Amino acid sequence: MEVTQEKFIKEEGDLPIIVKVLSFMLFMILVFTGISNLLPQVEGQAPKDTKVDLGALTMESYIAMGETLFSGKGTCTLCHNNMGRAPDIPIMDMEATAIERLKDPQYKGKAKDSESYFQESMIAPSEYIVAGFGKQGDTSTMPIINKAPIELTEVEMGAIVAYLQAKDGGQPTVELPTDAPAIEASPAASAEPPKPTENAQAVLIKNACTACHAVLESPSTIGPELKAVGSRLSKEEIRQSIINPSAVIAEGYPPIMPPDFADKMMVRELEMVVDFLYASKGSAINTDTEKAEPVEEAKKQATDAEVVDGSVTDTMAADTPVEDQIENKQDTTEQKGKE
Repeated sequence: MEVTQEKFIKEEGDLPIIVKVLSFMLFMILVFTGISNLLPQVEGQAPKDTKVDLGALTMESYIAMGETLFSGKGTCTLCHNNMGRAPDIPIMDMEATAIERLKDPQYKGKAKDSESYFQESMIAPSEYIVAGFGKQGDTSTMPIINKAPIELTEVEMGAIVAYLQAKDGGQPTVELPTDAPAIEASPAASAEPPKPTENAQAVLIKNACTACHAVLESPSTIGPELKAVGSRLSKEEIRQSIINPSAVIAEGYPPIMPPDFADKMMVRELEMVVDFLYASKGSAINTDTEKAEPVEEAKKQATDAEVVDGSVTDTMAADTPVEDQIENKQDTTEQKGKE
């Protein structure tokens, strides 16, 4: 036994074999570490909320704020770039372009000048579809940016309008925002729980999923297509991709999906979407739990339903925000661990 061990450790004056093995392992670790550091490092982060002192705001700082929002929280450059998904706004004279579009016989909106046209484009994007990016009367794939998931405020939308008017030398007509007294919710309004959306299609539209994903009637290619996602992913994987989108990033797509759907969706809404997408395997949806309804009806329900961002009644777990359920499970797990 002693001879065998000695032979393993040392052979005819060479370095001990175990030293060679360890050296080779260390070399391979260094190689793979070097390769991983050479690969581009991508980290998806949610836009940071910043406080603005409206009293000290100037038109110059308001325009700068709009430029930051345009490429940041507003996610405008995600589509408005040189990739052809939408008009390449950064290289366009938007003040002149707005005037031209208002004169277009195809324009049926209510705007009268560039300021109101930009505002209308953000809150009612389907009013006018730019030639080459769809047909008039179609539903625009652009999300309504003062609703979920982007949810820009009036002040933020005004800043973007000021930026679009000024970026090519124009004079902004939008007024600087001023401090306004906070509006207190009445007891009756605060006591009424938010109304859950009735079906999965309405949930997808309410949360602007169609802006980035090919689902329902949307042809968008910004994110992975979802019309046959049930043939690729399990229910657990679909659920994870919604409440923790950074856990797994689909190959070939940027990590830009908002991470706060757990705050905005009720548990019932989340499970309806999971069931609906899992049943989407490239053919028509027809299950006992989810009957496909016309998209126009889904849009109506999505408009009627309120965006969920707070607590609701505790009588049904299905009608509570997903984030609350996650926190409750974590608290329960911690309590069991202490016991």
